Amino acid sequence: MSASNYVPKEPTVIDCNIERTLHVIGGKWAFLVLRELFCGKRRFGELQRLIPAVSPRALTSTLRHLEEQGVLERHVFATVPVTVEYTLTPKGEDLHQILKEMKLWSAKWT
Repeated sequence: MSASNYVPKEPTVIDCNIERTLHVIGGKWAFLVLRELFCGKRRFGELQRLIPAVSPRALTSTLRHLEEQGVLERHVFATVPVTVEYTLTPKGEDLHQILKEMKLWSAKWT
C-alpha cells in the first residue's frame, strides 16, 4: 500500500473500568495531590511544600485535570493576594479506598 492510499484506522475504544479510572485520576502527581487532600482542604502553596518534587506547572496541570474530572473543587476567595483552596468532591473522596489498598500492597511487596 502506498502512502497516498493510507487511511488511518479509527481509534480503538476499550471499555475498561480500570482504564477509565486511570483517565479520571490522570498523571503521576495526582496520587500525591489526592493523598494530601484526603487530610482536608489545601492551598496551592501548601501542596507545593507537601509535594516538593512537583513543579508549579505540573501541579497546576494536575489540579486543573482533577477539577475537570469532578474529583476536586477549586474555591477562590477575594483577598489580596487571591486565596485559592482545593477540596475533594464526594467523587474524589471515593478514591480514598483505592489509595489505601495501594499503600497496603506497597507495604507488603516493596
